[in-house]
Amino acid sequence: MPVAARAAADGASTHLVVPSRTVLEQVEGKEALDWVRAQNSRSMERLQSDKRYQKFHDDVLAVEQAPGRLPLPDQAGGRLWNFWQDAAHPKGLWRVTSEESFAQTTPDWKTAIDLDALAREEKRDWVFQGADCLEPDARRCLVVLSLSGEDAASYREFDTTTNSFVSGGFDLPRSKQRVAWLDQDSLLVARDWGAGSMTRSGYPFSVRLLKRGQPLSEAKEIYRGAEGDMIVEPQVLHDETGHQIALIQRNLDFFRSEYRVYDPATGALRQIALPQKIGYLGFYAGKLVLRLDEDWTAGGHFKRGSIIAVDPSAPGKTPTLVFTPKDTETTTDIGVTSKGVIAVVYTDVQPSLRLYTPTGKDGSWHEAYFILPRMSSATLQSSSPSASNAYLRVEGYIRPPELVRFDAAKMVAHRVKSTPALFDAKGLRTEQFWAKSSDGVNIPYFVTHRRDWKMNDRNPVLFTAYGGFDLSYLPTYYADIGKTWLERGGVYVVGNIRGGGEYGPAWHEAGMKSGRQHAYDDFAAIGRDLAERHIANKDHLGIRGRSNGGLLMGVEFTQHPELWKAVIIGVPLLDMENFETMAAGASWAAEYGHMAIPAERSFLQKISPLQNLKKDVAYPVPFIFTSTKDDRVGPVHARLFAARLAELGKDFYYYEDTEGGHAGTVNAQEIAHERALEAVYLSQTLMDQDVQAAH
Repeated sequence: MPVAARAAADGASTHLVVPSRTVLEQVEGKEALDWVRAQNSRSMERLQSDKRYQKFHDDVLAVEQAPGRLPLPDQAGGRLWNFWQDAAHPKGLWRVTSEESFAQTTPDWKTAIDLDALAREEKRDWVFQGADCLEPDARRCLVVLSLSGEDAASYREFDTTTNSFVSGGFDLPRSKQRVAWLDQDSLLVARDWGAGSMTRSGYPFSVRLLKRGQPLSEAKEIYRGAEGDMIVEPQVLHDETGHQIALIQRNLDFFRSEYRVYDPATGALRQIALPQKIGYLGFYAGKLVLRLDEDWTAGGHFKRGSIIAVDPSAPGKTPTLVFTPKDTETTTDIGVTSKGVIAVVYTDVQPSLRLYTPTGKDGSWHEAYFILPRMSSATLQSSSPSASNAYLRVEGYIRPPELVRFDAAKMVAHRVKSTPALFDAKGLRTEQFWAKSSDGVNIPYFVTHRRDWKMNDRNPVLFTAYGGFDLSYLPTYYADIGKTWLERGGVYVVGNIRGGGEYGPAWHEAGMKSGRQHAYDDFAAIGRDLAERHIANKDHLGIRGRSNGGLLMGVEFTQHPELWKAVIIGVPLLDMENFETMAAGASWAAEYGHMAIPAERSFLQKISPLQNLKKDVAYPVPFIFTSTKDDRVGPVHARLFAARLAELGKDFYYYEDTEGGHAGTVNAQEIAHERALEAVYLSQTLMDQDVQAAH
């Protein structure tokens, strides 16, 4: 039964009816959506009415739709493909050009699919989720479309010579699914085949061979995992000679996998002896190239974080070592070109580019080293085993993105595209600092600020981190933050806390399961360090995070409410006692732990933000946002957290976008609206107090 609660609004008490958990769990239920609309309206009234909202909105919209943004390429069939959204095409264009044309100031783009026109024609809210093209010529592609940004998607065969969907071609209806081309007339498909084909995480565990012209019901099963797996999925890899290997990857959990080679001629499956924890898998010179996320002994001992090459056709043959990291190093992006394996390597979160090529019969590899700018990040945007060129995106917090073409044959790199400055960074600088965590470990973090700032405790600070799933949080050019925060004197701080991948697998593992408290302590240590350096006191310190970062914000909100003035909690996990049964939550138990294991249950109960909210604690007023269409984490976590705050009589802002999937937003207008709400909230909370004091 609904219960009554009171929550403050603009200094006055407003009587709110809080629906029960059962009601809020009905994602599209009328009563739940009525409550969502009421919360949205209450927050909009307080934030969108601020006279700064419209400028923030317009500024963010302008940078999101700026014509000078980098057109990020994807190599396929000897051409470069790009997905582009702008004011005229908010849903976007999937387009293609030649490599020669791409190098020109104004490339000659040819539109393959106009998503806005397709959505209008079919009366569906299509969101483009990518395309998988059949090598080597990319004449046929599987275009991936979702409704409103869901993870569940449809796959439709597209002819790139006629720029049309293939009549009677492959057409896989909506499902959480994985698909790989085996040949022009055959697909390997993992999807919802009906009862008994999906894992408890909500992903497929049955892989079937689908021939052209067959109905789905006639697809032949070639491998079946188990309901307790995370997902079973096919992948088909090609090396630089065109040699193909088809693999079935059985993900036992989020980090551990088994691999089987599928022989299309005989239908036979053969499991390969590989370590279960692999961070990257590619194919070069007939060898599987992989990054080890655990130590491995196979004819020799290989350190976790290393890149090795394994011959899948020679079981028992000792792998060859490609790269082994120093203690301060880790690899992030790895890719294969026709001339070797490339890797972005970070040393103390500062990047370099490496090229590895086999040197002879002894199996050794040669390393070529390329220095990249400090205080920046490098993302391998595209590489292909059929091309010697690869494309990297290089950027920093105040360094506009550049697209660098690396020619592995000539061993040269040069800039081919650059983004004009989308905000005024004059007078700004980025520095790297370290804070000592509770156990004495030094934690690096970046601070972007005005050169003429004063260490007077009063700099408004927006502080963020992620700390999970081996993902590194690296310098990124966020033009929306530049326009709404840095240009206005705000300081932007990014922490490289444990749980992430900034120092390799060991850094990640230190923040897994009950070790996750290290990540939470690291974050708090940076917050205290900012105060000790007199950068910002509690009244000027705001924090923000999304997804796993949203969980981080929820924990910091409940464990250290005294450290923060503003807290933005985005598309979050917050009910850690029940996350395994919510949306795709079961898939993350390897990261967070299982409630069924006593020690892990005890830790989850200790840190779960929802269950640790208390009536007698003074919390900062948070801004919580989520999406109705998020089918990965789901909106229920955020709803329950906001509802509990209401029950306790605590104030909060809540915004739930009815579209957007786990990204929260899927087009520039939605992004501009949500970011403008955040900017108003941060301004009111962290900046206005000083303006009022000055008057």
